[in-house]
Amino acid sequence: MELPMVHPDSYHHLFPSHILFPYNLVPQNHVHWSETPESHIFSADIPGVAKEEIKVEVEDSRYIIIRTEAIDESSEPARAFMRKFRLPGRVDIDGISAKYEDGVLTVTVPRFFTRRGFYIDPADVPQQLDTLARAA
Repeated sequence: MELPMVHPDSYHHLFPSHILFPYNLVPQNHVHWSETPESHIFSADIPGVAKEEIKVEVEDSRYIIIRTEAIDESSEPARAFMRKFRLPGRVDIDGISAKYEDGVLTVTVPRFFTRRGFYIDPADVPQQLDTLARAA
């Protein structure tokens, strides 16, 4: 009995271990997400695309869209690319920045920190504090 030859890529969804299949199988439209205490960082390899063809947009203050778009109507972008992500809570929409160097797009979404301090003026504190309730 002879078994048919099977390419390892055909079973990648069943055995995702890099030990079984040491090939670097990253989808073409993969966007890497990482976070730091200050921001969320999205990076994508988009080689061969002109800087003018890349669009980074915020939709409804909830989503970030990264895509390629033709510069004019008569042409198409060098590579079709489109990904949409839901933004994490408490981010600074106005502080989003993007850079494209050596075929890698990096979008930085800063976190929004609100430091609410309060000040109690000693003159406002009554001399005698009344107990309103006690813990059980």
